[in-house]
Amino acid sequence: MSTCEHKIFKLFHKACADYSLLEDGDKVLIALSGGKDSLELVRLLGRQQTILKPRIEVEAAHVVMDNIPYHSDAAYLRDFCDVAGVRLNVIHTSFDESTDRRKTKCFLCSWYRRKALFTFAQENHFSKLALGHHQDDFITTLLMNMIYQGRNETMSPLMKMRHYDISVIRPLCLVAEEDIKSIAESEGFHKQKAACPYEDATRRKDMNELFHIIESMNPEARYTLWRSICKL
Repeated sequence: MSTCEHKIFKLFHKACADYSLLEDGDKVLIALSGGKDSLELVRLLGRQQTILKPRIEVEAAHVVMDNIPYHSDAAYLRDFCDVAGVRLNVIHTSFDESTDRRKTKCFLCSWYRRKALFTFAQENHFSKLALGHHQDDFITTLLMNMIYQGRNETMSPLMKMRHYDISVIRPLCLVAEEDIKSIAESEGFHKQKAACPYEDATRRKDMNELFHIIESMNPEARYTLWRSICKL
């Protein structure tokens, strides 16, 4: 195990322990987009299910939005999951943007993907839905909410859903994106065939750049911002 991989594995276990993300008997569904973060989450949780305590069962789900020109390599994702010892489920769904023109295509696509995941998870008796958000995602979400919404809040490592009998967990919440990039490069993770056509229409990319500017001003900014998140 490389130094970077050991670091990620240690932070993954710390997050699971600190925020009580995994419990004995959990059936966990991983939202597998095919990006580096969700691929690394498949490897980590696939390895975790071989450990006796807590005893968990893990599967992955990849959502295909039929009306969006976004192509993923399903064969690669299936092979990747097989190696990790994780069963892959492929879910097809779609949306009609004319039903609510007040919402952006990016919002509608994300909302219907999540709905498909939650519905599949509930119908198949999963107790947890694992998402691949890393620490940078938490911080950029905090910055977006503060700057554009005037709200001092971000995502949560553990969130119980109101309308579904399931909890959302984010086991990579303590892991820096740069470390996941290093693992993706060293392990040869495949990139998607085509990027999402709407991803540049959001402000998240700008907030990510702002965060890196802040880090260049203060190398400890990641940790001070995370401490502020922990107090929310």
